[in-house]
Amino acid sequence: MSEYIHALSESVSRVHVRYPNRYGLMLAGDLYTAKEMDQTKPQMAVIVGAPYGGVKEQGPCVYANELAQRGFVVLTFDPCYMGESEGKPRHVSSPDLFTENFSAGVDFLGLQPFVDRERIAVLGICGSGGFALSAAQMDTRIKAVVTASMYDMTVAARMGQTPEQILETKKALAAQRWKDAENGYLPQYIPFFPETPLEEPPADLPEPDAEWFRFYAVKRGHHVRARGGFTTTSNLPFLNFDLLSHLDEISPRPILFIVGDCAHSRFFSEGAYAKALEPKEMYLVEDAEHIDLYDRTDRIPFDKIESFLKSNLN
Repeated sequence: MSEYIHALSESVSRVHVRYPNRYGLMLAGDLYTAKEMDQTKPQMAVIVGAPYGGVKEQGPCVYANELAQRGFVVLTFDPCYMGESEGKPRHVSSPDLFTENFSAGVDFLGLQPFVDRERIAVLGICGSGGFALSAAQMDTRIKAVVTASMYDMTVAARMGQTPEQILETKKALAAQRWKDAENGYLPQYIPFFPETPLEEPPADLPEPDAEWFRFYAVKRGHHVRARGGFTTTSNLPFLNFDLLSHLDEISPRPILFIVGDCAHSRFFSEGAYAKALEPKEMYLVEDAEHIDLYDRTDRIPFDKIESFLKSNLN
């Protein structure tokens, strides 16, 4: 059985690749190209990042398979400390490192003779949407950005908490650091999803937990290397980091925000759109919840993504 949640088109080639980020951690990726692509000419390229806690075999493979058929070189990857990429202890998350992973993808693509260095874009799904924007803030080699169901994980870390609750959160995480240190710096990691897929999510789960289970915990999106969550103390840097503090500096490079009309996360895209400068565009997908833009090829607006990228990369 394939590890990928979506079948590969017969017209697309997928090659496993490995390359370093600037911290020296080897990232595991997949490079997608149309089999008929002319590799003697430099082509447009897109780096696709997985939802927060996800891996390249999930949502990214859906986007890459489709965009490769439309003429793009596409790179998907596992974030460092995740999936098949390097980094120990496992399941560590970092706003800086996860941003850097996109720039490492630019490095890798720019070394390929069939990629045009001046025509590289990034596409981030869910949490990777925030990291893709963060990378574009400082990496001017990124010429266009697309986000789908974008999450800003640094906003999410504090969301809904009073100052008093945030202080208690910090105290709890500080106490966990003592436990991790006493345990030989083996940090606590508590998976959120089962090791094997469920037939259906538990009926009593509240939203949005139930939505996560509708993708990650069932056959639709389950993957053994994406069981949800990160080491408990991974939350610390997200409390101390503003991922999109320089969003206005992406301009004049364009941004396309794609979000479902009934997505619980819609406000993240709307807030980032308000902060960004022109050129920018918001594209609302009808009858779509947050996870529908992970894998629903009848909902993901590939025609819009293609026209946005080609008009801005050409």
